[in-house]
Amino acid sequence: MSRLVHLYRRFAHIVHELAKFGSIGAISAVITFGVGNALHLGPLKLGELTSTGLATVVAATFAYVANRYWTFRHRDQSGLGREYMIFFALNGVGLLITWLFQGVVKFGLDMRGPVAYNGSLVIGTAAATLFRYWSYKRWVFLPTEDREDTGAQPVTGGITGPLAPPSPQGQAEFSRPTSITPGR
Repeated sequence: MSRLVHLYRRFAHIVHELAKFGSIGAISAVITFGVGNALHLGPLKLGELTSTGLATVVAATFAYVANRYWTFRHRDQSGLGREYMIFFALNGVGLLITWLFQGVVKFGLDMRGPVAYNGSLVIGTAAATLFRYWSYKRWVFLPTEDREDTGAQPVTGGITGPLAPPSPQGQAEFSRPTSITPGR
């Protein structure tokens, strides 16, 4: 049990961050699927790629706000305009990843219809989500300068007692020598 407690304490910030990111991702996926299906299968009958593109813009707008002010609020804010532009550029790459899967299903495998559309959307969105999580942490929501790039400050989320992550206060600080000179 102590190993599990130790692992939890060590990775609690990542677990909390991934849970928040996943929650926002799930809501964004519902938005993408809802808007995409409404545009593609509804009265407008837009093409698959157009429907997915427009749905991604709507979902990405929600995701930016939610990630900025909930998932990654502990990270430095480098300016709304800068973050927004990079966030949407990276979502564009994520959209290309999704379109790649949709294109393979539609044009490579010659599969069409609601099942093929939604199946390729699920797989493409999953692959794009992995890219998005990594890229948001790397280029959009930057780590604060006074902490290592661990992704977060210790978060207890109301947890107290033996499972609470250790407080950074009172921990000894160690410094590495900048150079080692033989013979001294």
